[in-house]
Amino acid sequence: MAFPFPQWKAMARYQKNNSRSIDHRVARTDLKMAADLDNLEYYIKFPSPNFNYNQQNGESDYVFVVNEEKIPVILLFGWAGCQDKYLAKYSQIYEDRGLITLRYTAPVKCLFWKRLQMITIGERLVKLLVDLNFENHPIIIHCFSNGGAFLYQNFSLALEKSPKPIQIKGVIFDSAPGKRRIVSLFRAISAILGGKPLYNIPMSVLMTMFLSMIWLYEVISNYINPKTTFQSNPLENLKNEKNTWPQHFIYSKKDVLIPFTDIEYFADYRRSLGVDVTSLCYEGSPHVKHYTEHKESYVNSVCNFLNKCLNGTN
Repeated sequence: MAFPFPQWKAMARYQKNNSRSIDHRVARTDLKMAADLDNLEYYIKFPSPNFNYNQQNGESDYVFVVNEEKIPVILLFGWAGCQDKYLAKYSQIYEDRGLITLRYTAPVKCLFWKRLQMITIGERLVKLLVDLNFENHPIIIHCFSNGGAFLYQNFSLALEKSPKPIQIKGVIFDSAPGKRRIVSLFRAISAILGGKPLYNIPMSVLMTMFLSMIWLYEVISNYINPKTTFQSNPLENLKNEKNTWPQHFIYSKKDVLIPFTDIEYFADYRRSLGVDVTSLCYEGSPHVKHYTEHKESYVNSVCNFLNKCLNGTN
C-alpha cells in the first residue's frame, strides 16, 4: 500500500541511511525499524492515503479535523518490559481514526541501571522525528507507567536541543508518574520476570537489592557532586518540566504499583503551575490495564483530550 508522498519520501530517505531499517515480514504500513546504534527499535504506522476523515468510528463519535498534509502523530512510550503486541492495542485507537502512530519502548537495562543511556535515546527519538519530516505535524505523546514517563522526561529534555522546533500539543500519562519505592520496584521487576514463584520471588528480591544499591550510590554521589543529568527521580524532575502543554492523567485507586496519590500530587502540582490538567480516575482497574477493563470510557477520554489539543475544543 502506498504512503502519502511526504511521509513516503521521508521513509525512503531513512531506509537508504540504515542497513537494517525494514523487516519485510510486517505490512508496509506497519514497518519495524532498527537503527544501527544501540538498536533503537520502533514501529511506525501511516494511515491509508484514501482514509476518510469525515467518517465516524463505531466505538465513538469523534471525528478529528486534520490537515491531511500534516496528519497528527501519536508517540506511544511503553512501560518497562512492555511487549509491542500489547502497545499496539493502544496505537490501534489512533490508527482507526487516521492518525500516524510511532511506538517505542526503552530497553529494561536503560530504565533500571544504565539510565544515562536514556539521554541518548531521547535525543535520537527527537532526531527521528526531524528525519521523518514530522516537525511540522502536531504531536501527542501517550506514555505508560514510570518506564514511559522516564522516557518522556528524556525526550522532553532532548526537545530543547532539537535543530527544528517540534509541535508537541499534549501528553497523556497512563498509570504514571509515581515516586520510586522499594516495594514498587520489587513488584515491577516481578511483573517483568514472570514465571513460577519459586524462580520469580528470589530473583526479584536479588535484583531489587542490587538496583537499590545502585540508586543509593547515585543519590549519595549526586548529593556530593550535583549533576544536571541526574536520573534517579523522574517524578520530581518532570514536576518542574519547562514545557507547559496540556497533560491528561488516566489512573486507578487500586493500582498496586503506583499509588493514585502520587499521580494526583503530581497533577495538582502541574496545575498549580498553570498547566492545563485533566484526568480520569477508575476505582478498581489494575496498573496499565484501564483500557482492557474500560474500553469505551478510555477511548472517549483520550479522544476528548486529542480534540482539545488539536482543535481547541473541550
